[in-house]
Amino acid sequence: MTDTEAILKANHTLTLQTPKLAFYLPDTGKYIGTFDVLDIEIDLNYLEKVEPLAHIITKARMRKMYIPREKFGYKNTYGHALIVGGSYGKIGSAALASKAAFRIGAGLVTTFVPKCGYNILQMTIPEAMVITDGHNDCITDILVGFKPSAVGIGIGMGQNPVTLEALKNFLSTNKAPLVIDADALNIISENHELLKYISNNAILTPHPGELKRLIGDWEDDYQKLEKVKKFSADHKVIVVIKGAYTMIVDKEKIFINATGNSGMGTAGSGDALTGVITGLLSQGYGKLAAAIFGVYMHGKAGDIAAVKMGEDAIMAGNI
Repeated sequence: MTDTEAILKANHTLTLQTPKLAFYLPDTGKYIGTFDVLDIEIDLNYLEKVEPLAHIITKARMRKMYIPREKFGYKNTYGHALIVGGSYGKIGSAALASKAAFRIGAGLVTTFVPKCGYNILQMTIPEAMVITDGHNDCITDILVGFKPSAVGIGIGMGQNPVTLEALKNFLSTNKAPLVIDADALNIISENHELLKYISNNAILTPHPGELKRLIGDWEDDYQKLEKVKKFSADHKVIVVIKGAYTMIVDKEKIFINATGNSGMGTAGSGDALTGVITGLLSQGYGKLAAAIFGVYMHGKAGDIAAVKMGEDAIMAGNI
């Protein structure tokens, strides 16, 4: 009998007092099915003093984290988000991120894309301002002429050598809160010297493939989390591990999100998350708060979309 054959795959699991980290990890969670937590009356004061392996993100906590709109606020009150990305054939990623930044409440959004994206952005998101690169098909030099409140960079931008130089030059001078995703992560994975430019609690949002390129392979999910915690501490960044039960890692702390569904495993969903977190940063949310609240709201939007149209039919634009 092999190790795999000895594993019981449950339809439903009962667990004592608190959920267990194993329930939320890809390697082990698939054997849990649904689960219920049974209260065995462990002293609550004791539980509050114990540092858990991870924190579950709850609706009650998110209500406290939400910053209400000001009655006399106007567009400048809610910040100016900059979205940098896109390349020939992949301008949609920048459009999705820009729309998501608006939907989460950013007051202003400017999108920086290659020239080929100008008409697309102006037609699909008239609310956004558009600045174009000198090159038609890819990003070669990121010049925007203003100080953004927050920046989301990397979606659909490709890995052209000239784009690498543009990213390096931008990161070395940028002072705004930063969300790094997609091709920007892949470029950094191949050029680790760029990490020195982002060591100020930037938010990295890799999917599993991008994460593996960034931190190397792992033997199991527990080793993966340890490697991510070390990476977060070494480089002073927040890492959002995208997937079912998206996890936010800030040094030794792990936060687990329970919103979202399998229908969100679709092209552009991550681009929307980049826009959501960037939009929150632009409004003045702290970096960790923006990551946690953004992941929760992104998943909740996906759940609402699933109720309306079913998980199979969800597209990133619905999120």
